[in-house]
Amino acid sequence: MDVAAVGTEVRRKKIHDKYGGNRQKGISKPKEPPYLFLFSNPERGRQYGYYDGWGEDDCYHYCGEGLYGDQKMVEGNLDILDHVQQKRSLQLFKTTAKAVVANLGQFFLDPKEPWYTTDAPDAAGEVRTVIMFRLRPADSVPLTDDLALSPATSTTVDDVAVEQHNAEQMIVNPSGKPRLSDRREAKLVKAYRQHLESQGHTVTRKKIRPEGEAKPLYTDLYDATDKLLIEAKATATREAIRMAIGQLFDYRRYLEPQTDIALLLPSKPRPDLLKLCHAAEVAASVIWPEGETYVKSQP
Repeated sequence: MDVAAVGTEVRRKKIHDKYGGNRQKGISKPKEPPYLFLFSNPERGRQYGYYDGWGEDDCYHYCGEGLYGDQKMVEGNLDILDHVQQKRSLQLFKTTAKAVVANLGQFFLDPKEPWYTTDAPDAAGEVRTVIMFRLRPADSVPLTDDLALSPATSTTVDDVAVEQHNAEQMIVNPSGKPRLSDRREAKLVKAYRQHLESQGHTVTRKKIRPEGEAKPLYTDLYDATDKLLIEAKATATREAIRMAIGQLFDYRRYLEPQTDIALLLPSKPRPDLLKLCHAAEVAASVIWPEGETYVKSQP
Protein backbone atom coordinates (compact mmCIF):
# COMPACT_ATOMS: atom_id res chain seq x y z
CA MET A 1 0.00 0.00 0.00
CA ASP A 2 1.49 3.33 -0.98
CA VAL A 3 -0.10 5.47 1.79
CA ALA A 4 2.61 4.24 4.15
CA ALA A 5 5.09 1.39 4.20
CA VAL A 6 4.49 -1.45 6.64
CA GLY A 7 5.56 -0.38 10.11
CA THR A 8 5.46 3.36 9.43
CA GLU A 9 3.00 5.83 10.90
CA VAL A 10 0.60 8.09 9.06
CA ARG A 11 -2.26 10.40 9.98
CA ARG A 12 -5.54 8.62 9.47
CA LYS A 13 -6.94 11.65 7.67
CA LYS A 14 -4.39 11.14 4.91
CA ILE A 15 -5.68 7.63 4.24
CA HIS A 16 -9.29 8.77 3.87
CA ASP A 17 -8.37 11.85 1.86
CA LYS A 18 -6.84 9.56 -0.74
CA TYR A 19 -9.11 6.49 -0.65
CA GLY A 20 -12.33 7.57 1.05
CA GLY A 21 -14.18 5.42 3.58
CA ASN A 22 -15.71 6.25 6.95
CA ARG A 23 -13.32 8.38 9.02
CA GLN A 24 -14.60 7.23 12.43
CA LYS A 25 -15.43 3.53 12.28
CA GLY A 26 -13.02 0.73 13.03
CA ILE A 27 -14.07 -0.98 9.79
CA SER A 28 -13.86 1.51 6.95
CA LYS A 29 -14.96 0.56 3.43
CA PRO A 30 -14.00 2.91 0.59
CA LYS A 31 -16.55 3.24 -2.18
CA GLU A 32 -14.34 1.38 -4.62
CA PRO A 33 -11.94 -1.58 -4.20
CA PRO A 34 -9.19 -2.69 -3.68
CA TYR A 35 -9.03 -2.00 0.09
CA LEU A 36 -11.01 -2.58 3.27
CA PHE A 37 -9.40 -0.63 6.12
CA LEU A 38 -9.38 -1.99 9.66
CA PHE A 39 -8.36 0.24 12.56
CA SER A 40 -7.41 -1.24 15.93
CA ASN A 41 -6.84 0.61 19.19
CA PRO A 42 -5.83 -2.07 21.75
CA GLU A 43 -4.99 0.34 24.57
CA ARG A 44 -8.34 2.10 24.43
CA GLY A 45 -10.18 -1.16 23.77
CA ARG A 46 -8.86 -2.76 26.95
CA GLN A 47 -10.51 0.01 28.97
CA TYR A 48 -13.84 -1.26 27.66
CA GLY A 49 -13.12 -4.98 27.91
CA TYR A 50 -11.93 -5.63 24.33
CA TYR A 51 -8.82 -7.60 23.57
CA ASP A 52 -7.62 -6.76 20.07
CA GLY A 53 -4.07 -7.95 19.59
CA TRP A 54 -1.69 -10.71 18.59
CA GLY A 55 -2.66 -14.17 19.71
CA GLU A 56 -0.64 -17.26 20.48
CA ASP A 57 -1.58 -18.53 17.02
CA ASP A 58 0.31 -15.64 15.32
CA CYS A 59 -2.99 -14.16 14.17
CA TYR A 60 -4.21 -10.69 15.01
CA HIS A 61 -7.52 -11.08 16.87
CA TYR A 62 -9.77 -8.21 15.81
CA CYS A 63 -13.12 -7.39 17.42
CA GLY A 64 -16.01 -6.72 15.05
CA GLU A 65 -18.25 -3.68 15.08
CA GLY A 66 -21.49 -3.07 16.98
CA LEU A 67 -21.69 -0.98 20.16
CA TYR A 68 -24.80 -2.49 21.75
CA GLY A 69 -26.19 -6.01 22.07
CA ASP A 70 -24.83 -9.16 20.49
CA GLN A 71 -22.76 -8.44 17.40
CA LYS A 72 -24.07 -9.91 14.16
CA MET A 73 -22.45 -10.83 10.88
CA VAL A 74 -23.79 -7.78 9.03
CA GLU A 75 -22.45 -4.53 7.55
CA GLY A 76 -18.73 -4.07 8.34
CA ASN A 77 -18.40 -7.49 9.90
CA LEU A 78 -19.84 -9.10 6.79
CA ASP A 79 -17.50 -6.98 4.65
CA ILE A 80 -14.52 -8.54 6.44
CA LEU A 81 -15.93 -12.04 5.94
CA ASP A 82 -16.62 -11.37 2.24
CA HIS A 83 -13.56 -9.27 1.44
CA VAL A 84 -12.22 -11.79 -1.12
CA GLN A 85 -15.52 -11.89 -3.03
CA GLN A 86 -15.53 -8.08 -2.97
CA LYS A 87 -11.99 -8.11 -4.40
CA ARG A 88 -10.66 -6.13 -1.43
CA SER A 89 -7.54 -6.69 0.64
CA LEU A 90 -7.64 -6.22 4.40
CA GLN A 91 -5.31 -3.43 5.48
CA LEU A 92 -4.82 -3.25 9.24
CA PHE A 93 -3.75 -0.16 11.16
CA LYS A 94 -3.01 0.25 14.85
CA THR A 95 -3.64 3.57 16.61
CA THR A 96 -0.42 4.92 18.12
CA ALA A 97 -1.47 8.48 18.98
CA LYS A 98 -4.44 10.77 18.49
CA ALA A 99 -5.39 10.59 14.80
CA VAL A 100 -2.14 8.71 14.02
CA VAL A 101 -2.00 5.05 12.99
CA ALA A 102 0.75 2.57 12.15
CA ASN A 103 0.34 0.39 9.09
CA LEU A 104 0.59 -3.28 10.12
CA GLY A 105 0.21 -4.39 6.53
CA GLN A 106 -2.07 -6.66 4.54
CA PHE A 107 -3.97 -9.49 6.25
CA PHE A 108 -6.30 -12.31 5.31
CA LEU A 109 -8.75 -14.36 7.35
CA ASP A 110 -7.33 -17.53 8.85
CA PRO A 111 -8.65 -20.30 6.57
CA LYS A 112 -9.04 -22.84 9.38
CA GLU A 113 -11.20 -20.68 11.67
CA PRO A 114 -11.74 -17.14 10.35
CA TRP A 115 -13.77 -15.97 13.34
CA TYR A 116 -15.18 -16.97 16.71
CA THR A 117 -17.32 -15.37 19.41
CA THR A 118 -16.58 -14.38 23.00
CA ASP A 119 -18.03 -12.19 25.78
CA ALA A 120 -17.34 -8.48 26.18
CA PRO A 121 -19.25 -5.46 27.50
CA ASP A 122 -21.11 -3.13 25.18
CA ALA A 123 -20.98 0.66 25.37
CA ALA A 124 -23.46 0.59 28.28
CA GLY A 125 -21.47 -2.01 30.23
CA GLU A 126 -23.85 -4.90 29.53
CA VAL A 127 -22.10 -8.18 28.75
CA ARG A 128 -22.87 -9.46 25.26
CA THR A 129 -21.45 -11.69 22.51
CA VAL A 130 -18.88 -10.16 20.16
CA ILE A 131 -17.30 -11.41 16.96
CA MET A 132 -13.51 -11.85 16.93
CA PHE A 133 -11.81 -12.17 13.54
CA ARG A 134 -8.57 -14.10 13.18
CA LEU A 135 -6.40 -12.03 10.85
CA ARG A 136 -3.26 -13.70 9.53
CA PRO A 137 -0.52 -11.38 8.22
CA ALA A 138 0.30 -11.60 4.54
CA ASP A 139 3.37 -9.37 4.47
CA SER A 140 4.06 -8.25 8.03
CA VAL A 141 5.83 -9.81 11.00
CA PRO A 142 3.66 -10.47 14.09
CA LEU A 143 4.42 -8.22 17.04
CA THR A 144 4.17 -9.37 20.65
CA ASP A 145 3.36 -6.16 22.51
CA ASP A 146 -0.43 -6.56 22.31
CA LEU A 147 -1.34 -10.09 23.28
CA ALA A 148 -4.98 -11.01 22.84
CA LEU A 149 -6.68 -13.76 24.82
CA SER A 150 -6.63 -16.56 22.27
CA PRO A 151 -9.21 -19.37 22.51
CA ALA A 152 -7.86 -22.40 24.35
CA THR A 153 -7.11 -25.44 22.20
CA SER A 154 -8.06 -27.79 25.04
CA THR A 155 -9.75 -27.50 28.43
CA THR A 156 -7.43 -27.00 31.38
CA VAL A 157 -8.15 -26.71 35.11
CA ASP A 158 -5.49 -25.36 37.47
CA ASP A 159 -5.24 -24.41 41.12
CA VAL A 160 -4.31 -20.75 41.64
CA ALA A 161 -3.84 -18.54 44.68
CA VAL A 162 -7.00 -17.05 46.13
CA GLU A 163 -5.46 -13.58 45.86
CA GLN A 164 -5.01 -13.88 42.07
CA HIS A 165 -6.96 -11.27 40.17
CA ASN A 166 -10.34 -12.46 38.94
CA ALA A 167 -10.21 -11.99 35.17
CA GLU A 168 -13.98 -12.47 34.90
CA GLN A 169 -14.51 -9.17 36.69
CA MET A 170 -12.82 -7.43 33.75
CA ILE A 171 -15.80 -8.37 31.62
CA VAL A 172 -18.35 -6.83 33.95
CA ASN A 173 -16.16 -4.03 35.23
CA PRO A 174 -13.47 -3.38 32.61
CA SER A 175 -12.37 -0.09 34.18
CA GLY A 176 -10.63 -2.15 36.87
CA LYS A 177 -12.11 -0.06 39.67
CA PRO A 178 -13.74 -2.38 42.23
CA ARG A 179 -17.44 -1.77 42.81
CA LEU A 180 -18.94 -1.75 46.30
CA SER A 181 -20.40 -5.23 45.73
CA ASP A 182 -16.97 -6.49 44.58
CA ARG A 183 -15.34 -5.18 47.75
CA ARG A 184 -18.02 -6.74 49.94
CA GLU A 185 -17.68 -10.07 48.17
CA ALA A 186 -13.89 -9.99 48.43
CA LYS A 187 -14.13 -9.27 52.15
CA LEU A 188 -16.54 -12.19 52.61
CA VAL A 189 -14.27 -14.56 50.67
CA LYS A 190 -11.17 -13.48 52.59
CA ALA A 191 -12.83 -13.95 55.98
CA TYR A 192 -14.15 -17.41 55.15
CA ARG A 193 -10.83 -18.51 53.67
CA GLN A 194 -9.09 -17.46 56.89
CA HIS A 195 -11.72 -19.38 58.89
CA LEU A 196 -11.10 -22.55 56.88
CA GLU A 197 -7.32 -22.22 57.05
CA SER A 198 -7.50 -21.74 60.82
CA GLN A 199 -9.07 -25.20 60.92
CA GLY A 200 -6.26 -26.72 58.87
CA HIS A 201 -8.03 -26.73 55.50
CA THR A 202 -6.18 -26.23 52.22
CA VAL A 203 -7.94 -23.48 50.25
CA THR A 204 -7.28 -22.43 46.66
CA ARG A 205 -9.38 -21.43 43.70
CA LYS A 206 -9.78 -22.98 40.27
CA LYS A 207 -8.75 -21.38 37.00
CA ILE A 208 -10.69 -23.02 34.17
CA ARG A 209 -9.93 -22.47 30.48
CA PRO A 210 -12.67 -24.19 28.46
CA GLU A 211 -11.74 -25.41 25.00
CA GLY A 212 -12.62 -22.80 22.37
CA GLU A 213 -13.08 -20.00 24.92
CA ALA A 214 -10.80 -16.98 25.03
CA LYS A 215 -11.35 -15.92 28.63
CA PRO A 216 -10.65 -18.13 31.65
CA LEU A 217 -13.17 -18.80 34.42
CA TYR A 218 -12.22 -18.30 38.06
CA THR A 219 -14.03 -19.85 41.00
CA ASP A 220 -14.19 -17.94 44.28
CA LEU A 221 -12.93 -20.70 46.60
CA TYR A 222 -12.13 -24.37 46.48
CA ASP A 223 -11.86 -26.18 49.81
CA ALA A 224 -9.46 -28.95 48.81
CA THR A 225 -9.78 -30.62 52.22
CA ASP A 226 -13.55 -31.12 51.97
CA LYS A 227 -13.54 -31.12 48.14
CA LEU A 228 -16.08 -28.31 48.13
CA LEU A 229 -16.55 -25.71 45.38
CA ILE A 230 -17.73 -22.39 46.83
CA GLU A 231 -19.25 -19.36 45.10
CA ALA A 232 -19.68 -16.14 47.09
CA LYS A 233 -22.15 -13.33 46.62
CA ALA A 234 -22.27 -9.93 48.30
CA THR A 235 -26.04 -10.14 48.90
CA ALA A 236 -28.58 -12.87 49.67
CA THR A 237 -31.07 -11.71 47.03
CA ARG A 238 -32.88 -14.05 44.65
CA GLU A 239 -30.99 -12.58 41.70
CA ALA A 240 -27.60 -13.15 43.36
CA ILE A 241 -28.46 -16.71 44.42
CA ARG A 242 -29.73 -17.61 40.96
CA MET A 243 -26.49 -16.32 39.46
CA ALA A 244 -24.37 -18.22 41.97
CA ILE A 245 -26.20 -21.49 41.26
CA GLY A 246 -25.62 -21.07 37.53
CA GLN A 247 -21.93 -20.31 38.05
CA LEU A 248 -21.46 -23.34 40.31
CA PHE A 249 -23.01 -25.69 37.77
CA ASP A 250 -20.89 -24.16 35.02
CA TYR A 251 -17.67 -24.61 37.03
CA ARG A 252 -18.45 -28.05 38.43
CA ARG A 253 -18.84 -29.75 35.06
CA TYR A 254 -15.09 -29.23 34.42
CA LEU A 255 -13.92 -30.80 37.67
CA GLU A 256 -13.05 -34.49 37.91
CA PRO A 257 -14.12 -36.10 40.09
CA GLN A 258 -17.24 -33.94 40.42
CA THR A 259 -17.32 -32.03 43.70
CA ASP A 260 -20.00 -30.81 46.07
CA ILE A 261 -21.01 -27.16 45.77
CA ALA A 262 -21.83 -24.40 48.23
CA LEU A 263 -23.00 -20.80 48.31
CA LEU A 264 -21.27 -18.34 50.62
CA LEU A 265 -23.62 -15.48 51.54
CA PRO A 266 -23.35 -12.54 53.96
CA SER A 267 -26.54 -13.54 55.80
CA LYS A 268 -29.10 -16.32 56.00
CA PRO A 269 -31.34 -16.27 52.90
CA ARG A 270 -35.12 -16.18 53.07
CA PRO A 271 -36.83 -19.59 53.53
CA ASP A 272 -37.91 -19.93 49.91
CA LEU A 273 -34.42 -19.11 48.66
CA LEU A 274 -32.93 -21.62 51.06
CA LYS A 275 -35.31 -24.22 49.59
CA LEU A 276 -34.15 -23.24 46.11
CA CYS A 277 -30.53 -23.95 47.09
CA HIS A 278 -31.46 -27.27 48.66
CA ALA A 279 -33.68 -28.43 45.81
CA ALA A 280 -32.88 -31.91 44.49
CA GLU A 281 -31.61 -30.45 41.21
CA VAL A 282 -29.21 -28.12 43.03
CA ALA A 283 -28.26 -29.83 46.30
CA ALA A 284 -26.03 -26.95 47.39
CA SER A 285 -24.93 -26.15 50.91
CA VAL A 286 -25.42 -22.57 52.06
CA ILE A 287 -22.87 -20.91 54.33
CA TRP A 288 -23.20 -17.59 56.15
CA PRO A 289 -21.46 -15.87 59.07
CA GLU A 290 -23.15 -15.81 62.43
CA GLY A 291 -21.30 -14.14 65.28
CA GLU A 292 -17.72 -15.39 65.40
CA THR A 293 -18.39 -18.55 63.40
CA TYR A 294 -20.21 -19.80 60.31
CA VAL A 295 -23.45 -21.71 59.83
CA LYS A 296 -23.73 -24.32 57.09
CA SER A 297 -27.19 -25.38 55.98
CA GLN A 298 -27.08 -28.62 54.00
CA PRO A 299 -29.71 -30.36 51.83
